[in-house]
Amino acid sequence: MYTADRLWEEAVYLAYHLHWPLREILDLEHPVRARVIEEIGRIHGRLDSGAAGPAQIF
Repeated sequence: MYTADRLWEEAVYLAYHLHWPLREILDLEHPVRARVIEEIGRIHGRLDSGAAGPAQIF
């Protein structure tokens, strides 16, 4: 079940990291929001592990 609390958690996470307006975030379909969140996590994982410098993130 996809709860309102989970939606807010995703929206706030994306707003914090991407500085997108809430309306744009809420307009995304759930699979798209989930994919963007996953990619942000991967980027942070690479940065935290020191595996990539800022220019090598992508």
